[in-house]
Amino acid sequence: MYHVRSAGADPAPYCAIPEHEIAPDQLARQRPDELLLAWNGADIAARCGLWWNNVAAYPNHRLGVIGHYFADSSASGETILNAACVRLGGEGCTFAVGPMDGNTWQRYRFVTERGSEPPFFLEPDNPDDWLDHWTAVGFAPLASYHSALTTDLATRDPRAEETSHRLAERGIRMRNLALANFETELAKLHAISLVCFANNFLYAPISAEEFTAQYAAVRNYLRPELAILAEKNGELVGFIIAAPDLLQAKRGVLVDTAIAKTMAVHPAHAGIGLGGYLVDRLHAAMHTLGFRRAIHALYHADNHSGKISRRTANVIRTYTLFSRHLGGEA
Repeated sequence: MYHVRSAGADPAPYCAIPEHEIAPDQLARQRPDELLLAWNGADIAARCGLWWNNVAAYPNHRLGVIGHYFADSSASGETILNAACVRLGGEGCTFAVGPMDGNTWQRYRFVTERGSEPPFFLEPDNPDDWLDHWTAVGFAPLASYHSALTTDLATRDPRAEETSHRLAERGIRMRNLALANFETELAKLHAISLVCFANNFLYAPISAEEFTAQYAAVRNYLRPELAILAEKNGELVGFIIAAPDLLQAKRGVLVDTAIAKTMAVHPAHAGIGLGGYLVDRLHAAMHTLGFRRAIHALYHADNHSGKISRRTANVIRTYTLFSRHLGGEA
């Protein structure tokens, strides 16, 4: 028999679940509105966080978000998910989505088609049976995302030279991330990201402080050659950032793969080939550094970056965000 209750004023047990730990400062940044724990006697059997304030907009509904998910069995998972939906409904939410740790800047989605490639650096992962916990209580797929792999980094896009001239005529220049001025660079990246991603599915803005904290955590893994910025008159108009797949080293194999994590183009400069050019420049930089493979990570199946990825890469993994109607409309 499971008992679901709020974690209360002490979040330590909520954060300290072995192999699913959450750093206290991360929890503070993500600001869940409620922390739920399902107890089996003296043991924690399931966990989830809930958000209903400061969440993304969803047409005709008031959105509730479920994240930080953990469950040790289907029974405990279904118990806490049902309790979470009741709690969100009590706050006036009419539509629940998850798994999502508050917003799309954080960890979200389940791996739903794993493929044969091993997990890569900074990729979210989950036990396969967790999907069944969610679908058993009425959650259904809402959005799909992919990661794709290219093994040809030597071949250049035949359109790249023409695009380079076109960008130069418009005053757009390329440079690498200046790690020596990291905080200044992050301020620029935050500002353009708020504009570039504003129309993304389930977008919600985050503060400069939260953005900086996220990138500060991976600063030591960044290589300037794999972070290419496009500027016009000193203002960012696009960027692409990648990092080596450090999980390869942990597996004791050669690090021959780099992961393109984020690519963005300012809407005012869309349609001129800048996105494709950034990807080609990144592939060239990877090839020069000795990488043999590139992963285009975690893009929405229908967005523009996915179209660019399909020119050179093949899907290796699929992820899904789930949703459940809670009744009524906003």
